[in-house]
Amino acid sequence: MTFKKLIKNLGFQILVAMSIGVAVGIFMGPDASIFSPLGDVFIQLIKMLVVPLVAVSIISGAASLGATKSAGKIGISTIVYFLATTIVSVSLGLFLGEVFGPGKGLEPEKVLAMFPQEASPEHTSAGFWDIIMSIIPENPIESLVSGNILQIIFFGLFLGIGISTLPQTKKDPLMKGMNYLIEALIWMIKIVMWTAPVGVFGLMASSIGAFGFDLLSMALDLLWVNILGGIIILFVMYPLTLKLFSKASIKTFFSKMTKAQIVALSTSSSMATLPVNMEICEEEMGVSKATSGFVLPLGATINMTGSALYYALVAVFFAQLFGVELTLTHYLAIIMTSTVGSIGQAGVPGPSLLVIAVLVAADIPIAGLPLLYALDRVFDMLRTMFNITGDAACAVIVDKFNK
Repeated sequence: MTFKKLIKNLGFQILVAMSIGVAVGIFMGPDASIFSPLGDVFIQLIKMLVVPLVAVSIISGAASLGATKSAGKIGISTIVYFLATTIVSVSLGLFLGEVFGPGKGLEPEKVLAMFPQEASPEHTSAGFWDIIMSIIPENPIESLVSGNILQIIFFGLFLGIGISTLPQTKKDPLMKGMNYLIEALIWMIKIVMWTAPVGVFGLMASSIGAFGFDLLSMALDLLWVNILGGIIILFVMYPLTLKLFSKASIKTFFSKMTKAQIVALSTSSSMATLPVNMEICEEEMGVSKATSGFVLPLGATINMTGSALYYALVAVFFAQLFGVELTLTHYLAIIMTSTVGSIGQAGVPGPSLLVIAVLVAADIPIAGLPLLYALDRVFDMLRTMFNITGDAACAVIVDKFNK
């Protein structure tokens, strides 16, 4: 990458902005709080887009999934594999987060003092039926207005599956309309993300000025725990499923996947890696064109195993950082939002808004998110590699299983 391209790269700009913010925070100390509004505006812009993007993406994704009934056994086995591995990944993320506690070590009162715009949420225990009732919206419009992510996901899934049952002539205009709306929202996200360097600078300057380097070191702790979780997914979960359901050679699988994994790491995009992944599965692993043509494009859109691990870890990280005690209700909210929400995630690079939806669903403050933006490119590279490896493993398994 040339220097001219480098300075135009958003990830590089965010990294530079963070570095400048750290330097300004050290130099100015508490006076650096004058830059805090820059970060507050950026956070508000992100919040503005979360609800409409999640709502439209979930409806569109569910409508696409509902249509896979026509694919018979291949469709069913593919969806089961994606959902099962995603649930395992979310659970693994919650487990590792609780065991290693990357967000522990600082007093919540001091952390909250750094982010006065968010108060610590109050929590009440709820029974099983209370949890179920809280997921089902009494008024979906009210859920959209209040930003109740779980209720939005529930209604979006229901509506999306309903759309999938319509005749093709009626369904196509609706799907096209939603896809156009998603494109418009993605354009808005790109515009907002160009303000990220300014927002990250403002939040990092005020945060470091008030507190110091401790928060950055905790973000690095989150990174290595995420890497550990990814290693378990790559070298335990995927090989185990391959061995149990396809009898495929684990060594051969990973040797063939190296090229696609390198592309995934360099592009941070499941969609950009898709042609390479399809070529490897068809020509080097012997997967039929019918299976790879169905499983891999679908996986690039809805299989977010690596992302689900990251969402769960981030949720636990910020819960620990802000002193939020997670209950069964919160764990269920994290699992459901991370698992079901991944259906509507596009396989393109960039900071994911779904992590905000996961935090909002579990009543966890999102004010500390800019701490992760400088490292987001690294997180994005890793979760993309985990995702596309899972796509290929599913294609191999489904192809063997359905022959």
